[in-house]
Amino acid sequence: MATIYKICERAQWRAAEAAGQFRGSTVDERDGFIHFSTAAQLAETASKHFSKVADLMLVAVDPAALGAELKWERSRGGDLFPHLYAALPLKTVRWAQLLPDEIDGCRPLPELEP
Repeated sequence: MATIYKICERAQWRAAEAAGQFRGSTVDERDGFIHFSTAAQLAETASKHFSKVADLMLVAVDPAALGAELKWERSRGGDLFPHLYAALPLKTVRWAQLLPDEIDGCRPLPELEP
């Protein structure tokens, strides 16, 4: 199963590392699940929800390790998006890295696994 991705504030991710799990952002808590994106969806997610936001992390997660709490649900434009209805255990994280800030309104993204 392909890698899924989460963008979050660096301070939130550092708190998750200290706690051993990521409970989500304020938006995730409000919606009742943690929002993820596929590699193909990530650029639009970054543009739509994180424009002009600095000091972000990009977290790559193994969706197969999340079990039945991971649901694929229709969202933006009818696409299927991965939503996690539980806290994210850090043992399911493949890697986490700083996400570059925007340059002239564009955020460079690393090469991602599809």
